[in-house]
Amino acid sequence: MPCPTAHSLSLTTVASSIYDKLRAGVTTASAAETQALAVEFAAALPPDTTLALHGNLGVGKTTFVQGLARGFGVTDAVMSPTFTIFTLHRGNRTLVHLDAYRLEHADQLDTLMLEDFLTTPYCLAVEWPENIAAWLPPDTLHLILGIAKNERHTLCLK
Repeated sequence: MPCPTAHSLSLTTVASSIYDKLRAGVTTASAAETQALAVEFAAALPPDTTLALHGNLGVGKTTFVQGLARGFGVTDAVMSPTFTIFTLHRGNRTLVHLDAYRLEHADQLDTLMLEDFLTTPYCLAVEWPENIAAWLPPDTLHLILGIAKNERHTLCLK
């Protein structure tokens, strides 16, 4: 779901900050462009960030996290943790990649001890945040990812 009031910007558009770009709405034409945008975003994120990644299957959530990881100096492979629920990546900063797709109720968070990752000092990137919305901090950043009619990927920070 793209930004409702914004027009798409290319990555070459000069904006005052990455936050301004993403709030206005960005369209990318490739995984490499999406990752480059995420690398830029990673540099601007405070150390105790929770980022909720909204969107359907195939919109680029994991691709965006791969760019965040690269921006944090992570050198290991970053894949969707759907079956492991979360993956911890260490680089210049620590990134916790959480896929909440299979989580359905609160006691699952307790059993998996995931509540430890919902606070600092981690940068927590959550795919399918709707499934754990009640446990996300109030200052969570929400990034909506989608696919436009022309097959380009859209990103919008709320």
